[in-house]
Amino acid sequence: MTQVPAIPRRSDRRHDREIIALALPAFGSLVAEPLFVMADSAVIGHLGTPQLAGLGIAAALLTTAVSVFVFLAYATTAAVARRVGAGDLPAAIRQGMDGIWLALLLGAAVIATVLPTAPWLVEAFGASGTAAPYATTYLRISALGIPAMLVVLAATGVLRGLQDTRTPLYVAIGGFSVNAALNIGLVYGAGLGIAGSAWGTVIAQCGMAAVYLAVVVRGARRHGASLRPDAAGIRASAQAGVPLLVRTLSLRAVLMIATAVAARLGDAEVAAHQIVLTLWSLLAFALDAIAIAGQAIIGRYLGAGDRDGAKAACRRMVQWGIAAGLVLGVLVALARPLFTPLFTSDPAVEGPLLATLLVVAVTQPVSGIVFILDGVLMGAGDGPYLAWAMVVTLALFAPAALAVPALGGGLVALWGAMALMMAVRMLTLWLRTRSGRWIVTGASR
Repeated sequence: MTQVPAIPRRSDRRHDREIIALALPAFGSLVAEPLFVMADSAVIGHLGTPQLAGLGIAAALLTTAVSVFVFLAYATTAAVARRVGAGDLPAAIRQGMDGIWLALLLGAAVIATVLPTAPWLVEAFGASGTAAPYATTYLRISALGIPAMLVVLAATGVLRGLQDTRTPLYVAIGGFSVNAALNIGLVYGAGLGIAGSAWGTVIAQCGMAAVYLAVVVRGARRHGASLRPDAAGIRASAQAGVPLLVRTLSLRAVLMIATAVAARLGDAEVAAHQIVLTLWSLLAFALDAIAIAGQAIIGRYLGAGDRDGAKAACRRMVQWGIAAGLVLGVLVALARPLFTPLFTSDPAVEGPLLATLLVVAVTQPVSGIVFILDGVLMGAGDGPYLAWAMVVTLALFAPAALAVPALGGGLVALWGAMALMMAVRMLTLWLRTRSGRWIVTGASR
């Protein structure tokens, strides 16, 4: 980390208040998003196994498609926060509108791709003959909601940049509630089956996008910002998003390689791996909430030209990340015997699961540092470095993970490779933060 002068406790308390105010609502909205799929699964699960299998395949494809474009939220947060720090709210909202227009264009492109290729995508994903028709139906209908989902990402980034994480929380809760009600009504009340579930989700997503747009449009009119699409601004938003897209794809490749290796270890190991990965993702939500606060706070400080404030905020958030990681690690270690029976009673799965959860517990403080520094550099708009660092991490992780089966290792060894991956990420992010090269002040990087 960059050496900074001693900071009074009063400054730490101020940073703590900012972090809590932004991170807690962000955590709520992050947790609310997976509830969409859970609600769909709960409703469709009562229709039959083929329908549930079809949902699982379609949901995996949709989640992958949307997660690729998460840069719409990250890049927009950093850009808007900088302009907020510079005191130029009209430019901040204008920047946010460029991100929203980009989201609509990308959403239209995804629809044009998914609708005609849905059967092929489902088949390529290995769907059985009984599940494939349900997966295709759900995928085609749900694809119509992808533009709304991408608008939600971009608009969430706008509000986070404006230092508002409460509105996304309220919208997420409302969207989940409407989605659950529509699913029940359309699947059972209207007798539409899995198609009813897909339509319910699309309607809820469009409603969420409409609420976000209303909030942003109201802010634009209040501050005199233009709502019209600006080709140069949209192009700049896309260029800022490319490095983050590379980072995201590299991270997804890490997870895919890990799952593929686990599958080669045997049925018990891959079952345990999926349980561990589910918990790992849940823990990531807690740490990512602090990282989101970091994106908004760091961007604002740099936009205001406050180098010392950015350094102090970074230092304090790293402390938060380490503390959160320690707490989560202890909880995982202590709760392992209680957590395992919730998912399996098979002794062949329980053994590797208990041992692997201990690896996850030990590495949580490292994860805390990684998530925080990732958020800090995103808030600074340091996307090119993040892309390079993640590609390097992937290049080191892939051979280590692929060597596990060849060397006779098991699931613990695979998650040891995952721990190595996080350690490499921590090192690359720490070196960048320590160098101070991420600190570029001004309304734009």
